[in-house]
Amino acid sequence: MRGTGQVPAAGRGTGTVTPPGRVAVVGAGPVPDAGDSSADDERESPGGLLGKGAELRTRLRTERRLRVITLVTLSVVVLGLLPLLFGIRSATRDPVFNSLDALSVPTWADKQVEDRTSGSIWCFFDCRFRERTAQSERPFEETDKAYATALTGAGWKARSGECSDQPTTSGKYTCWTRDEFTLDLWVRLPECAVDAVAAQDPATQPSVGPDGLVPTPDPDKCTGSTVSIKVQNAVTDQRGKPQPAVDPSLIGETPDPVLTPDPLLEPTPTAS
Repeated sequence: MRGTGQVPAAGRGTGTVTPPGRVAVVGAGPVPDAGDSSADDERESPGGLLGKGAELRTRLRTERRLRVITLVTLSVVVLGLLPLLFGIRSATRDPVFNSLDALSVPTWADKQVEDRTSGSIWCFFDCRFRERTAQSERPFEETDKAYATALTGAGWKARSGECSDQPTTSGKYTCWTRDEFTLDLWVRLPECAVDAVAAQDPATQPSVGPDGLVPTPDPDKCTGSTVSIKVQNAVTDQRGKPQPAVDPSLIGETPDPVLTPDPLLEPTPTAS
């Protein structure tokens, strides 16, 4: 044949060679290789950004919810549980007894402690009255000195001459004050010695045992002393406070009673 063109040889040309397993599409451009991830990134980039944004918003909402729950829990603990715990503690254990426990008293002077209370700690109707009884292993002179030293070290001040109206037939009686409280301290002979003295006095009624008989204490075992501590609010303790003068004009004379005939003693008139 004649012509100016040339027939391309077999196996030559400008076409693209299709790898095995791939189908060439006419006009579609080059087919990406299986190991090329750039096309996958281009296709998934819009969806990936949206997914990451949604995940970030979910995480922020979760963290915000946890912070709110934590703040609410702390508020409940601080505003609710702590006052409740302190209220239970104050109702079950009087702070005055806690201060008495903190006194620097030797162990030999603080045996067999018994506490009793009456009245309200908030002074509803009656203010709280506290009383503690303890046993000491040493005589009352030494025991009283130990308690006086402990009370002075704790900030209590002696009320000189303001508790002379208390019974001091045995032992030593002193009274103290600190803040809004007053304290009475009575250190005396042990209870067994008191019972022994009372047993010799027929006018008294000593304590009796389970069999109804008065136990006879052993003089060798009846040693030591008994400590009584009474604490009350200063507003209820009238000792040492000036009493208001009585206006004489308010004091009148009580007239003698006038006896009049009792109408109930008269007979009931009968109907006519």
